[in-house]
Amino acid sequence: MRENWRIKVSVLAGASALAFSALTAVPAVADEAVGDLQEVQMPEGVKIVEGFAPAAGADVPSLEPTADAPFSAAAAAKAAPANTCLGSTAAYGVTGCFQHNGDVVWAGDTKKDGMSAAVGVYTDYGRAAEVCINKLGVNTWATCDKDYRETGNVRLRVLRYDGDTGKFYQPESWSGWIPVDGKY
Repeated sequence: MRENWRIKVSVLAGASALAFSALTAVPAVADEAVGDLQEVQMPEGVKIVEGFAPAAGADVPSLEPTADAPFSAAAAAKAAPANTCLGSTAAYGVTGCFQHNGDVVWAGDTKKDGMSAAVGVYTDYGRAAEVCINKLGVNTWATCDKDYRETGNVRLRVLRYDGDTGKFYQPESWSGWIPVDGKY
C-alpha cells in the first residue's frame, strides 16, 4: 500500500515539474504579442540587404501562418511547381521562405509595430551570412535575389529589425536546412 502511494506521488511530482517547465520554456508563437523586446546579436560581418517589392503579378507566398510549415517543405518540393517557397518559417511579426528557382529569399511583415521583417540566410558551405530586410510595411513581401551554390543548403532565421537603431530583436525562429536545388 505504501509503495503505491510513493509511485503516485512520484508520478504527480514529475507531471507537475513537466507542466511547469513547459509553461516557462515555451517561446513566443507567431501571433503572440511581445512585451519587452530582447536584442539579438548577429554574427560578425553579417551583410544587411534591403529587399524589393515583388514584380507586379508575381506569384507571392501567403502571409497566413501554416501550422505544419517546417514539416511540409519536403512534400511541397516534390509535388509543387519550381516557384514554390520552401522552408516557411515564422515568428512574431515576420515570416520568411526560400524559392529555389532563382534563389529568392522572401521576407514578409505581418505586424504593424514600427519594425521591419528580417530573414537571415546561412549556408552549410561557409558563405557569409546575409539578412534580407522588408521595409515595405505591414502585410507586404520583399524579395532578395541571391545566387547560392546548387549543391549547398540554406537555413533561414526570421526576426524583427529596427531600422532606426540597426538592431535585431526576438522572438526569432529558424528553419531546417533547405537544399538550394529544391530536391529533398
